[in-house]
Amino acid sequence: MIFLPLLRNPQRARIDAIYGAIVAQSRLPAFYRSYGVPDTPAGRFDMIVLHLTLLLRRLQGAPNDVRSLGQKVFDRFCRDMDDNLREMGVGDLAVPKAMRRVAEAYYGRARAYDQALAAESPDALAAAVARNVFGEHVAPPLGAVRLATYIRDAARHLAAAADDVLARGHLPFPDPEEVRLAAVEGAQT
Repeated sequence: MIFLPLLRNPQRARIDAIYGAIVAQSRLPAFYRSYGVPDTPAGRFDMIVLHLTLLLRRLQGAPNDVRSLGQKVFDRFCRDMDDNLREMGVGDLAVPKAMRRVAEAYYGRARAYDQALAAESPDALAAAVARNVFGEHVAPPLGAVRLATYIRDAARHLAAAADDVLARGHLPFPDPEEVRLAAVEGAQT
């Protein structure tokens, strides 16, 4: 008898690698120390959503075999959120309702970031980041401006990456410390 869970699924391993790269980038200390993103479950969720949105936005224009990875990575994100809710003590009966809130939060943020990136307005993107990540509904704090600069740079890095590189889970996100320094230096000149 073959014990199926012991068999390796290369497709699943690839999806796990891509999602793992998103989570690893989202957990970089620079976002929480230098940018001021709240180091809370909500702040970490926002950073994962931000990076996932950037990747899925990039994959929309890829060939079908690569674009289909986007749905699989999104499904992996949903499984991760479900697992996290359960680990945080959300009961089995409450998980579906909590997952609806997660989906609404994801789609609302993704739409806001996508529209702001399409508008190519630094102010629009900083305002979207301020609302979604920092909870600010007034002038964006410096951290939101820095994060908006990072988002634009990350979108450029992903756009320049070859489809096969992304499909292997090598996501070329920039170093947030370098982007932050560039943003500060640009503001000072």
